[in-house]
Amino acid sequence: MVAGELGCVAVLSDIHGVLPALEAVLAEPEVAAAERIVLTGDITAGPQPAEAIDLLRAQGDRVLWVSGNADRELVEYRRGVRDGIPDPIGPYAAGQLTDDQVEFLARLPATLTLTVRGFGEVLFCHATPRDDEEVVLVDSRLDRWAEVLAPLPDTVRTVVCGHTHMPYVRLAHGRLVINPGSVGMPYGRAGAHWCLLGPGADLRVTSYDIGAAVARLTAECAYPGIAEWADYYLHARATDAEALAVFGR
Repeated sequence: MVAGELGCVAVLSDIHGVLPALEAVLAEPEVAAAERIVLTGDITAGPQPAEAIDLLRAQGDRVLWVSGNADRELVEYRRGVRDGIPDPIGPYAAGQLTDDQVEFLARLPATLTLTVRGFGEVLFCHATPRDDEEVVLVDSRLDRWAEVLAPLPDTVRTVVCGHTHMPYVRLAHGRLVINPGSVGMPYGRAGAHWCLLGPGADLRVTSYDIGAAVARLTAECAYPGIAEWADYYLHARATDAEALAVFGR
């Protein structure tokens, strides 16, 4: 836990190596003014993972990192622990990382707890507090939430997670659950989604020139099919209804 109460925290999740979207969010005045920037995982699995890490590390100690399942998979792939990665762009992304970046990702924690004004103790994680791939949704039943949140101490009254790429705020068994959505691969609505936390929970979306970003990724990234990948994900062609149908299973 970082010592002391923080007045304002910017939360960025699921960047997925989309550098133009990350740059647009970091340029937001509220993000620049935030005391900390918390990353809730899946930072690197995408077209420009090395560049995204370098940009975020250049921000210094203001940035606090949490690992996501996709970050873990890239590390395992590079270390020979796994033969493949479910996401087709994963092996390409893993190959773009330097050895130092792989070791940096390997050291990232699964959770982080901060004290934030208006919320008290807040636990940040990727998917759920106990698992980096577990799926919970805004409409998940309350007994499911009870199971997921059971390991948490009573002092933690707010949980901030990512993983599903769709923003929401809901109450579950007296705990506030916040998902900022995805910076780089949004489902349902285009733009770079993030959250400003403290003293309230403010879900934000940063608009940027998506056509220019698709062209830039196509020019700068050697992944086969990058033009199609960028067009699909940056334009959020996967609807929220489609994503919920898949995750709901």
